[in-house]
Amino acid sequence: RLRIIANYLDNGNNKMAIQQADKLLKKHKDLHCAKVLKAIGLQRTGKQDEAYALAQEVAALEPTDDNSLQALTILYREMHRPELVTKLYEAAVKKVPNSEEYHSHLFMAYARVGEYKKMQQAGMALYKIVPKNPYYFWSVMSLIMQSISAQDENLSKTMFLPLAERMVEKMVKEDKIEAEAEVELYYMILERLEKYKEALDVVRGKLGEKLTSELQSRENKCMAMYKKLCRWPECNALSRRLLLKNSDDWQFYITYFDSVFQLIDESWTPPPEEEHSLEGEVHYSIEQAVKFIEERITEESKSSRPLRGPYLAKLELIRRLRYRGCNDEYKLGKMMPSCPADSPAVFLFQFISQLLAVIPLSAAAEGELALPSDIKALQQHLCVVQLSRLLGIYHAMEKKQKLAAVRELMLRYRHGLEFGKSCLKTELQFSDYYCLLAVHLLLDLWLEGEETAVWQCLTLLEEGLSHSPSNAQFKLLLIRIYCRLGAFEPVAELYSSLDAKHIQHDTIGYLLTRYAEALGHYAAASQSCNFALRFFHSNQKDTSEYIIQAYKYGAFEKIPEFIAFRNRLNSSLHFAQVRTERMLLDLLLEANISTSLEESIKSMSLSPEEDDIPWNDLRDNRDLTVLFNWDPKDRDIFEEHKKLSLEEETMWLRIRSLTLRLVSGLPTLSHTIQPKNSEKTAENGVSSKIDTIRSLLQQLEVAVDSGKKFLEQKIQYPVLGPPPTRMAGFFSNGSCQCQTSLFYLVSDIYELDTNGLEDSAEIQERIGNSFNSLVERLTDLFNKCKGDLIEVRDGTLKTHPSLLENLVFFVETISIALWVSSYCDSVLRPFKSNMQKKKKKKKESSLAMPPVFTHFLDYVAELQTLTSNVIDHIRGLEIILSALKLEELSLKDTLLLEEEKKFTKTVQGKVQSSYHHSVQEIGELLKKRLDTIKKLKI
Repeated sequence: RLRIIANYLDNGNNKMAIQQADKLLKKHKDLHCAKVLKAIGLQRTGKQDEAYALAQEVAALEPTDDNSLQALTILYREMHRPELVTKLYEAAVKKVPNSEEYHSHLFMAYARVGEYKKMQQAGMALYKIVPKNPYYFWSVMSLIMQSISAQDENLSKTMFLPLAERMVEKMVKEDKIEAEAEVELYYMILERLEKYKEALDVVRGKLGEKLTSELQSRENKCMAMYKKLCRWPECNALSRRLLLKNSDDWQFYITYFDSVFQLIDESWTPPPEEEHSLEGEVHYSIEQAVKFIEERITEESKSSRPLRGPYLAKLELIRRLRYRGCNDEYKLGKMMPSCPADSPAVFLFQFISQLLAVIPLSAAAEGELALPSDIKALQQHLCVVQLSRLLGIYHAMEKKQKLAAVRELMLRYRHGLEFGKSCLKTELQFSDYYCLLAVHLLLDLWLEGEETAVWQCLTLLEEGLSHSPSNAQFKLLLIRIYCRLGAFEPVAELYSSLDAKHIQHDTIGYLLTRYAEALGHYAAASQSCNFALRFFHSNQKDTSEYIIQAYKYGAFEKIPEFIAFRNRLNSSLHFAQVRTERMLLDLLLEANISTSLEESIKSMSLSPEEDDIPWNDLRDNRDLTVLFNWDPKDRDIFEEHKKLSLEEETMWLRIRSLTLRLVSGLPTLSHTIQPKNSEKTAENGVSSKIDTIRSLLQQLEVAVDSGKKFLEQKIQYPVLGPPPTRMAGFFSNGSCQCQTSLFYLVSDIYELDTNGLEDSAEIQERIGNSFNSLVERLTDLFNKCKGDLIEVRDGTLKTHPSLLENLVFFVETISIALWVSSYCDSVLRPFKSNMQKKKKKKKESSLAMPPVFTHFLDYVAELQTLTSNVIDHIRGLEIILSALKLEELSLKDTLLLEEEKKFTKTVQGKVQSSYHHSVQEIGELLKKRLDTIKKLKI
């Protein structure tokens, strides 16, 4: 009967599982496992509270049957409450103290929550019951984890690590070391204690013979210790020996060169009688190094497969000899002819010409382009073109030359497609980079003000993608350019086809989440945030499992890596951004539309007091070099750009996070307060709530000032560099001032609430003035949304994506205005009903209405009119976008070839459709907001 319930749960039929569990529990009231299986069903159908209550009922009885314990473990994991599993097994171990299984489950439960001290104790308790080596070393590893997590490094090196060392030494002396993992652990402890000589002795000794699972594991560990001990003769001899085995292993060339030049600088000579070193013969002169590298090249020529290592090693040796000023005498050749200082451009041109002269290209007829006749020649030519870009030759060209170069590159690209006719869809075409380089040239022209170049970029990339549907570079570049033009619709599909896996949701996910909401694609924004959050949440759960597997299989050196990985993802800037934007988006789409603001905030467990962003540990995990780039160093993405971008992203996150917390504080104020009864107000906690809001408002002011100062630097990121945040638009279109003054208005309304209507003429006037200035500011913001999204000027297509971004900010700002108005409404309504009661009692019709009521009603009416006007404007945009016949537009561009026209049409259609979609979604949301405004009647 239990298996039937479990099968229903496995198949996702949770309701049937609950029904079957109920049937079983009618007959067997005390069947713990059935209760827990029912709780799992409840948890999965969203009834968390019921599930938790049922689980606690069973857990309180401290069950010891395996079924109940396993089921509760599954339930607690799904609830993201791993700490409850530890309590479960602590109780089980007390009742069944000699159970190996329960003790090991308890150890793993501690591992999930990182209770290293308790893990150490649990490991030793397990070893005492069942003296197996792995259990003993689990305890040792837990000591190392205590040392890694200790805040005090001194404590780590004087207490935890020495204790771990003594524990392993005890096993060594008793000759109880059995497995490779145990030797690895010993080595790890000695390395962390900086006992490099002892670690070396372990690796070179009898214990080192157990290091067999990884290729060259022993040699690599020896090499690491030789370097730490500056034993250059051994470093040299060992790297030389390893290169004789595999002359393509680059890391050993570097060690070989480092050690040779160290020995030369130290004037080292071998001892007369003995061996050169522990590892054999040592090279200690430039002549020996030159000869060794030449021999590797000779060997390579006899090799069955071509190797790059020896040739790159020769270039590296030339570089090092040039640096030391002694290259010429060794006749190794030059890396480049020496460049005359007065004419670098001429020199670079000559250098490229020399390279081109050795590539076999042939022209079909005189005056035609010389093309490669096979794939090898194409790849050689492509390599030279990439070098030309890297050396800045293309950047120095005039506009006409650049356009001619684009034409030539595309001709070469299309010719190269012949070589890839047999390629599978998942393979890249051999000539793809020609197309990519042509697009980079067009991007240069676009930045120089050539408006048509951006459309040409998209056309060429779409053409490239049609021949090479798996080319991630084409897709990434299309995503960036479409977003720059304000068209998000094609981006969602492109990103989805990239099939981003696991960590990529953090490293490249920003390409999606930065623009989805900003360009008015609310549904897609929700989806992209969900993708990212699902990855981050599952990572927290999955990493615990990796750590447990590492303990089980003795992969101890991986455990600190897994923990560092988990911490890095938990502190991810992107994670914090997506979490914040997702909640703001949910409020925007739901609060006071389908559910009240209070309910929405409650369902998110939001609290204005709580800030769960690890500001001091934020990690920028974005991959800002994911786009291929052949720009020279002076035009490339600098470390400085990455640093500035992180600074900007953090400032914008702070502004967004504070906005979210301020909004989440509004429902906490919606309590009727006894006027002028300060003791009472402090008692029920409301006065502390307004203090929280005032404090957050001050923090927002500081964050906004920092943001404004940052933007004064007028930073221009490279076109392929980090995308700027929405902060500049937020300040320039007036949204910032509107939102800040709305939160100040909250403070004034609260003051009116506590003081009452009688003696508050000044506050009422202040509120009236705030209402007036808010309407003015919102009208200004609307004016900045006016204009055409696409305009045709002199046969050229120009887009205005900033109008879209301004519209999105308008919707957000008007939503905050409505939430604040709802609070205002909740304060004024009781006052009005009190006044009406007084009127009836006194039977006076002459009781004057306080001005704040009139101010509020006028304000709501103006908000209604303004929102209606914006909806009309959006409807107008929709009509224009529907009527725009872009296919009839012939772009005045000499570059446009016949085969490109269909792709140009596709691109323009995608941008037009995306704008139309954005405007529709924004319009729909505003209509819902207008319905909310109509309900505001005190």
